[in-house]
Amino acid sequence: MNRRKLLLLIPLLLVLNLGLAWITLKILATPAPLGQPFTLVSEWPQLPADMHLGQVSGVGVDSQGQVFVFHRAERVWQGENFGLDKIPSPTIAVFDGASGALLREWGANTFVIPHSLTVDQDDNLWLTDVGLHQVFKFDREGNLLLVLGEPGVPGNDETHFNMPTDVAIAPDGSFYVSDGYGNARVIHFAAAGEFLHQWGTAGDGPGQFAVPHGLALDAQGQVYVADRGNARLQIFTAGGAWVTTWDGGEIGRPWAVRISPDGVVYVVDGGDQREFWPDRARILKLDQAGNVLAAFGAYGDEPGQFIWPHTLALAADGSLYIGEVATGMRVQKFSP
Repeated sequence: MNRRKLLLLIPLLLVLNLGLAWITLKILATPAPLGQPFTLVSEWPQLPADMHLGQVSGVGVDSQGQVFVFHRAERVWQGENFGLDKIPSPTIAVFDGASGALLREWGANTFVIPHSLTVDQDDNLWLTDVGLHQVFKFDREGNLLLVLGEPGVPGNDETHFNMPTDVAIAPDGSFYVSDGYGNARVIHFAAAGEFLHQWGTAGDGPGQFAVPHGLALDAQGQVYVADRGNARLQIFTAGGAWVTTWDGGEIGRPWAVRISPDGVVYVVDGGDQREFWPDRARILKLDQAGNVLAAFGAYGDEPGQFIWPHTLALAADGSLYIGEVATGMRVQKFSP
């Protein structure tokens, strides 16, 4: 081989070797599935040809097995301020949990930046909008029952929010709001919306938060907070006293949390979502001490993978529904 051909071949070999090394390291960086397997349900949901499912920020399941998907339709949020410019398309899609068929839609011209959806014990929907700085309660047909916060006006007092992220409802009808991107607190309200108390400041100590992003209550009334910016779950009494913190490599960076009636804790580990070194994007199943019982998922856009998993919901039959924001823009169903 002459010198000229050799000089041309060396860069090609370097590129090939770097490519193989990147693929190998990416595979090694992706955590392997652990524990109880969860199987992707293919062809769920069944989207009509003309339907655009945008960034899926919230999902919940009612007592009839209907799945409510809160999404941003044609709006793509990357942190910008849209003012009071509401999304013209429907932002709530209701699917049959078994078949995935679309049952109905609503929520057009209602929301600016949809964020979370929680279904309570009476099948009412609690929604947060980080653009409007508001919390809403609707019935399952889309009739407004309660609204808190002033549209488009952020604040940190008893009647204002600054980009609220999630809602958790207690058996007595009182509810907690994580507030959120702009503030660093959890607020407890009476069932009719009266302010009761709050806790939390910005920071990384016990009882402090860096983007409290998700909420859930266990059977004892303890409050679980997905403290996303601090890469941990914090647990509090109903009155806001710190109980314990779960963190570390197995927990990753919790984005959302939900708890089954038997006390099993499900967490979205969103990871840091590095574009050229994706290493997380998993769903975790934890016991009541924070030990990982099962884990599945990887970063990517293939079926069963996730790009910015943002929300999860647990159905009565044990099925999990996972929604993705960023470029993910989908909801996937998994069965145990």
